[in-house]
Amino acid sequence: MNRELKRVSILALLMFVTLFVSSTIIQYVQAEALSADPRNSRTLFESYSVERGPILVGGEPIAYSQPSDDNYKFQRIYANGPLYAGLTGYIPVNGEATGLERSLNDYLSGQSSSQFFDQINRLISGQDPMGASVDVAIDPVLQQAAWDALGDYAGAVYVSEPSTGRILAMVTKPTYDPNALVVHDSAQVQATYEGLLADPTDPLFNRATGGDMNPPGSTFKLVVVAAALESGRYTPESTFPNPPTLQLPGTDTIVRNSGGGTCGPGAVVTLADALRLSCNIPMAELGMELGDTAIREQAEKFGFNSEFEIPTATEVSTYPRVLDEPQTGLSAFGQGEGLRATPMQMAMVSAAIANGGIVLHPNLVDEITAPDFAPLQEFEPREFGRAISEETANTMVQMMVNGVENGAASNARIDGVSVAGKTGTAENGESDPYTLWFTGFAPADDPQYAITVLVEDGGGLGQEGYGNLIAAPVAKQVLEAVLNK
Repeated sequence: MNRELKRVSILALLMFVTLFVSSTIIQYVQAEALSADPRNSRTLFESYSVERGPILVGGEPIAYSQPSDDNYKFQRIYANGPLYAGLTGYIPVNGEATGLERSLNDYLSGQSSSQFFDQINRLISGQDPMGASVDVAIDPVLQQAAWDALGDYAGAVYVSEPSTGRILAMVTKPTYDPNALVVHDSAQVQATYEGLLADPTDPLFNRATGGDMNPPGSTFKLVVVAAALESGRYTPESTFPNPPTLQLPGTDTIVRNSGGGTCGPGAVVTLADALRLSCNIPMAELGMELGDTAIREQAEKFGFNSEFEIPTATEVSTYPRVLDEPQTGLSAFGQGEGLRATPMQMAMVSAAIANGGIVLHPNLVDEITAPDFAPLQEFEPREFGRAISEETANTMVQMMVNGVENGAASNARIDGVSVAGKTGTAENGESDPYTLWFTGFAPADDPQYAITVLVEDGGGLGQEGYGNLIAAPVAKQVLEAVLNK
């Protein structure tokens, strides 16, 4: 009998210990992660019963909560919703939140572990619960300028601060109004959401950081030139054969320069002129000489094949793991299967060149503040790593300035300001419209803004549009607005 009681006692003790350990893990170790998990519908619903913290731009709310006269208690409001939808996202009454509303839900709803004592104080004092406020790095003047400059084009404008990685503007079009997705009617929200999903223009995509990824075209030549200079085997004066066409080895693929013909006069062309004039043939020759490993390693130093949270999730820009010689030749001017980039990634390339070769983690948020104005989290610049030497960066700055002053990026010129830039015109298929790019920074002698412009569908011109015709003027308009403010 004693033996049986002992067994039962041991079993009961083991069950108690198991329950104690699992409860401790759930309530303390995993509490914050579980609370932030977007699948946790209970937490999402409960967040409507508190005054959700605002998302601020320049001290003004672009997302805030106001009392409502229904069971949800508060209604989420998005000021100038379409302008900021790409970063705020939305928090629906059914389904998953998106954007900052999702990634910072635990702070905005007041449920983060760092807000525990504030919750206790409010409970004791009888105050209503309230979420923390989130200050984003966006410059409202720059954001509006980017919106206006992009106009009716499908695409994106991304602007960052080269020395810190702070995201100063992030515009994506077509877009949507998040206010239509947060009404307190689940059937209406579902119908609106399904309509946006069915829209062939994909307004729910944030083209600045993801969406239907595009080949980077000639903007990727910056990565290849960086790899060449870093190898120590090439200088801006290194020369390459200058034929009017190039057949890639072992294939029927013919490479041509934009507009046809050779890359300037002469039997050979320098690396500096090949970049300035954005010629494909010498870049393909260079790429095949370097090899795919050297190009991939350089691309990864700039951030390709890496995940970044800003703190919202972003798509990974990719350079393929293994390429044969002809595929490497195509990749050297930003074409080929598997080579895809976001505007954020190409801005990181330009920003690193502007920043003496050092890549910074992109960051959308400056500070998270409790309702009593106590700072809960302050974001500091974080280095991703050194992509190129300072000497290589200085050399490339001048090469990019030459491209704007008297090269293929001439439509980005601004009177009285030195601009560094590179255009791109990426092919998407035999008869598909081109994707148009510009990436660069200004002022070139004291870089304050790194900018990338993406325009899809050829800017409405199919295969007649090109980067310098459409993307470069958009960048110019944005930079002029912010440099003159």
